[in-house]
Amino acid sequence: MTAIAIKDITIHPVVEQQGTFFEVMGFFPTLTKDLLEQNRSWMQPTFLDPAGDKLVLCIQSFIVKTPHHNILVDACVGNHKPRPTRPFWHMMNTDRFENGLAATGLTVNDIDYVMCTHLHTDHVGWNTRLENGRWVPTFPKARYIMADRELEHWTAREKDNPSGVPWITDSVLPIVAAGRAQIVKSDYTFNEVLQFIPTPGHTIDHYSILVGRRGEDVLITGDMIHSPLQGRYPELGMMSDYDSPQAGTTRRKTFDRFCEEPTILCASHFPMPSTCRVRRWGNGYKFIAPNG
Repeated sequence: MTAIAIKDITIHPVVEQQGTFFEVMGFFPTLTKDLLEQNRSWMQPTFLDPAGDKLVLCIQSFIVKTPHHNILVDACVGNHKPRPTRPFWHMMNTDRFENGLAATGLTVNDIDYVMCTHLHTDHVGWNTRLENGRWVPTFPKARYIMADRELEHWTAREKDNPSGVPWITDSVLPIVAAGRAQIVKSDYTFNEVLQFIPTPGHTIDHYSILVGRRGEDVLITGDMIHSPLQGRYPELGMMSDYDSPQAGTTRRKTFDRFCEEPTILCASHFPMPSTCRVRRWGNGYKFIAPNG
């Protein structure tokens, strides 16, 4: 994906990984084999690797450059993070994220805001880095913007069972302790060209981010959707959802809003190039190329 330019704003991907992490039937617990077979032809090989029927997913952040701010949306998995239940993310040690950031012309010192669409492990990892045995903010000058109910939910989970949510311990709470967190409502208006849209369901207070003005705008989805299969079948929940029925309602509401618009979606987990427009497709939705 090359940068998207809308007037005086540019949006750049920063890719940490792309690959096959999860078997599709486990990722979507209510998916049936019949339904998978009905959709195999268009999903393979871009979205579904036929070797093992694993989803092809991207783990990435987005840099939003405005005339006034450099903004990082979500922070991938991160290095040196203990993730024993996810071997492919456990104690990672790679320079791909840092190289991707450098390719945008920025360093960690240039980021003014980190916007956390939600607080799952593959979206908060680079919030912090290990320094002399301590987790410290990776972006020392940044304010980290989190939704209030989202932070409250995960803080309570961590207090009750810290071993169950290690990413909160090492990648979220150190931001709060350092005084770098900015707590907002999930419909927060950052400025006249950047608005949070509540998209709950995948987590309790998930938000997506709308950048630009109507007629020339971009929606950064976060985990409102993981695979185009959830466009065709919006009610298809995934294994880590907080409330799958609510997530399905959110997808229909969001796609109904944008399916007749020129809005470009940056679908965070779609394989590169990850950009598309949404259009109706039967009782669901399909995704077409941005210039389609």
